[in-house]
Amino acid sequence: MLCQSCWPDAHFIAGAVCDACGVPIKGEAEEEDLCEICHAAPPAWKKGRAVGLYEGPLRRMTMALKHGDRQDIAKHMARWMVGSGDSLISPETTIIPVPLHWTRMIRRRFNQSVLIANAIASERAVRHIPDGLQRIRATKPQKDMTREERFENQRGALRPHPKRVDQIKGKPILLIDDVMTTGATLSACAEACFDAGAASVNVLVFARVARPD
Repeated sequence: MLCQSCWPDAHFIAGAVCDACGVPIKGEAEEEDLCEICHAAPPAWKKGRAVGLYEGPLRRMTMALKHGDRQDIAKHMARWMVGSGDSLISPETTIIPVPLHWTRMIRRRFNQSVLIANAIASERAVRHIPDGLQRIRATKPQKDMTREERFENQRGALRPHPKRVDQIKGKPILLIDDVMTTGATLSACAEACFDAGAASVNVLVFARVARPD
């Protein structure tokens, strides 16, 4: 999905990464090593992976899907995500996308995370619950918020769908989203899954915002 001239500018994540959030770690890392932020404040989920950094061509792909109505891009993103997150997907895995509030769904007409999650579930032949979680409160845009403000913004905004609790209980859950910044939204989603009795929660995203050095 990237043209030949774009490939050199795409920052795919490889090598040592934080086991929780998937951010690159300088030097060598052992299995289950964490970055400084995840070590100090572990996220609500166990393991996380990302295809690349949210910049350059990967950012443009994400924006084209989300705001340019290029829904065809979702299947390409999903294939790369399966490659990056293969170790997080087993035959027992249940995939759940990060939900949108209904007011945002009206404006956008689709949830990009649902499209990606559906493609991943199809690729790996695992269960997908597109409405496993509900966003019950419209949150403020988080673009200029601090890490602490983002987590506060998501507090109490998500819950497991009352009709899907039995499908989540006791299952290993893989949360799917297009972008991770601080992990505030994914943490709220993970907590909602555990409220429904999930056995475990991991996360897989297409791109993540790079941490400052």
